[in-house]
Amino acid sequence: MGMAPAMPVEFDVRPPIVSRHPAPPTGIAGTSSLRPTVVPRPVVTPVLLPDPRPGYRLDDPYVRRFWVAALGPGAVADLLRLAAAARRGRSLLRPVHLPLLLEHDLARRIGGRIGVRPTVPPLAEHHLRRLHPALRREHALAAGEPATPGTLPAWPTSSPAPSRS
Repeated sequence: MGMAPAMPVEFDVRPPIVSRHPAPPTGIAGTSSLRPTVVPRPVVTPVLLPDPRPGYRLDDPYVRRFWVAALGPGAVADLLRLAAAARRGRSLLRPVHLPLLLEHDLARRIGGRIGVRPTVPPLAEHHLRRLHPALRREHALAAGEPATPGTLPAWPTSSPAPSRS
């Protein structure tokens, strides 16, 4: 005698209900999945600013290597999105990291718009102090600066294998 296949058990994946009025099932037309306290992000229109300052283009590996280490990947991604939208003449939702970009002068408010430059400056000294010492040394080499012994800790170098004589 064979056993009948087991009926699949369906579980409700929604959180437990605390109030008397449960939320409607998911997928019903006319219902919003947003909480009533949610404030949607406003739309901003970025514009490209002329940049007489020397610096690195946004697609330069310097930006991804050193600015990401200084500000974080989310802030740099927001900067790249702003610049791309400005080049295409499109609007986008206000970036989450916009206050950080404004604080570090990588973006500017211009009336109701956000100005962004096509280049970023080299890292300032206060940014460099936040970097790991090995990354500071790499930055000094990339920028063509001599690494001074007083500013960076001495890192052990690999010594050659002893020769057999």
